[in-house]
Amino acid sequence: MSEFWNSITSVQPEPSLRLVIGTGVVALLLIAWRPLWQYTRQVVTIAHEGAHGLIAALVGRKLSGIRLHSDTSGVTVSRGKPTGAGMIAVLLAGYPGPALFGLAAAFVLSRGYAVALLWGLLLALVILLLQIRNLFGLWSVLVFGALVFGVSWWGSAGVQTAFAHLLTWFLLLAAPRAVMELQHSRRRGQGRSSDADQLRRLTGVPALLWVGVFGLLTLGCLLVGVMWSGVLPS
Repeated sequence: MSEFWNSITSVQPEPSLRLVIGTGVVALLLIAWRPLWQYTRQVVTIAHEGAHGLIAALVGRKLSGIRLHSDTSGVTVSRGKPTGAGMIAVLLAGYPGPALFGLAAAFVLSRGYAVALLWGLLLALVILLLQIRNLFGLWSVLVFGALVFGVSWWGSAGVQTAFAHLLTWFLLLAAPRAVMELQHSRRRGQGRSSDADQLRRLTGVPALLWVGVFGLLTLGCLLVGVMWSGVLPS
């Protein structure tokens, strides 16, 4: 047990710039190539709905459950006042959520705690699993959690570090694409119940401006994450 704890709390050797860039390129492939993206996007949905649920709990709303669907959509249901700052915060959290999680991961990696990051992620997935209310969502979180656990438990130090960087890059790079997809669906007359449109109804601020806020936040997280990675000078 002490050896296990030491592996979590120990600082791992700084990865090479080649590994950092290489995992970024692989993450970009997972996002840019549509046949892969239709599956890997589910990770973004998990982070998106997890962010809704986290903020709902923090602002004192009663979390009723989370559903994840095979089309990579999802819904988080919470009970409480339907208007006001708390509800606005919950709706605002979704699209920037993956980027903010990625930025937090980039910070942890910049301190050398790749193994701690993976086990922290696994703990978060276990907590999320308790809120899932449909079979596909249960399956999605279990599969992703099994992958994270397998790397955390059996992977070598090098594999763990590479996987942690890959996940971090994926969250940082995928979040802006999800925002672009949101606006694309809105242009086609879809997504009228999206977070941005619900925010418009609550605040009176046009949905397009909320999409812009989502985009700026996700791009800002990406820029800071890139600087923390060592690829660009901070």
